[in-house]
Parts: sequence; C-alpha cells; structure tokens
Amino acid sequence: MGRDFTLSKYRELLECLKKNGYDFCRVVDHLRGDEKTPYVILRHDVDRQKKNALKMAKLEEDLGVTSSYYFRYPKTFDKDLIEKISDLGHEVGYHYEAFSKAEGDVDKAINIFSEELQKFRDVCDVSTICMHGAPLSDVDNQDLVEHLDFDRFDLEGDAIDSVSSDVIYFTDTGRRWDEKFNVRDKVGEKEEKKELKSTDELMEAIEEEGFDKLYINAHPERWNENVVMWTYKYMLDVAFNYGKKILS
Repeated sequence: MGRDFTLSKYRELLECLKKNGYDFCRVVDHLRGDEKTPYVILRHDVDRQKKNALKMAKLEEDLGVTSSYYFRYPKTFDKDLIEKISDLGHEVGYHYEAFSKAEGDVDKAINIFSEELQKFRDVCDVSTICMHGAPLSDVDNQDLVEHLDFDRFDLEGDAIDSVSSDVIYFTDTGRRWDEKFNVRDKVGEKEEKKELKSTDELMEAIEEEGFDKLYINAHPERWNENVVMWTYKYMLDVAFNYGKKILS
C-alpha cells in the first residue's frame, strides 16, 4: 500500500480511473457538455505550495489526462508557473476569496473580484472560477456567486455552483475522502458518503460502485513524495482538522 497522499499514490488513482473507462474532463469541458459517460471531472485548488501543482500537472500530462487548476491571488499566483500548466493543456481558473477579503461587503468584493480576475487574464484565458473555502472566516465566499453577472465577466460558470447536481463529489479536504472535515465545498449529490479514510478505499469504492459521473478535487499541496514535506503537511492537516472540529 505505501504512504498515502503522494504523487505515486495519485498516479495509482488516475490509473484506476483509466482502467475503469472514465473520460477525464476539465471543469470547463463539463460545463460545455463535452464529456462522455462515465466521466470524472478533475479539479485542483492550489491553496499553498504552488510548485506541487506543476509536478501534478506534469504527471497528468504524462498519462494523457487534463484537469482544472484554481490559483489564489496573490497567495499562489505565479505567472511563469500558470503559463506552464496552461501550456500542458490544463485549465487555469481563478480561486476567488473576494467576499471574505471584503468582509461581506458586496460592492467591495465585486471590485476585488474584477481586479484579481484581470490579473489572471493577463497571463492566460480564464473561463471558470472556484471559491476558496476560507473555513476560519465568518464569510462564505460561495455566496458571492449570487451577486456575480457571469456574462459581464465573460465566464462560463463556477466550479461548484454551475456543476451538475447529480455528480458524485470526492475531495481530499482533511486528508480523507468522505467530507468529514469539508466545511463549505459542497457539490452535487448531498447523500452522506460511507467512511473513506484513504485513497485505496476511494479506489475500492470506484471499482465496486461504478459511478457514472464523478468529480474529484485533489489539493496539490497535500500530495508529497518528499518525506519531510509529507510529514509537515500531515501535521498541518491534523492541526486544521482539530481547529475545524472546535469551530463546528
């Protein structure tokens, strides 16, 4: 089995999906209806450790897989890195947190959103957006969607709000796959998922359940081959999970 949440384990997950006949698609592909059932939407929220995103993107390109990468501004915004990932055929999107930055002020948030979105478009095309959860903030960034005019910003949709309601969503938030520590990133079917602590258990579920419409979100910062970085992230996840438990 080996260590979980390494790039090697992520490769195993992708190979499992390929073996089971899944069509890999970016968020924008799904919103355009370009996927073929069974399909899996692959998304990556680049919250920290942006260099991990390029490693993951290169691994996917090696396997003939494309996905969507959402970067924060300015936390993980890096023109050179974003260009490299975009050139590999992956989608790059804006991981907005304008509402929490504006402390719930709608007008201020839209101004921040507009300015930051343009920063990304100065580097590459951006067709979709995705909120940053910011679980320690009282403001839910997803609520900003209610005040956004997608046509005004020439956007095809949001990676949470615009996705089909019948997809089965799995996120590695909290270093597990059953949403136990997922506070705000809610997508698709709302039924409670069975306990999935590891990526091996997720692969078993994919093999056994045969989901037709999958949506997987893997945060690049969490997937480390280096033992030191892997241990650091493990400890950070434990601390974050404990903090979320107290807040809840």
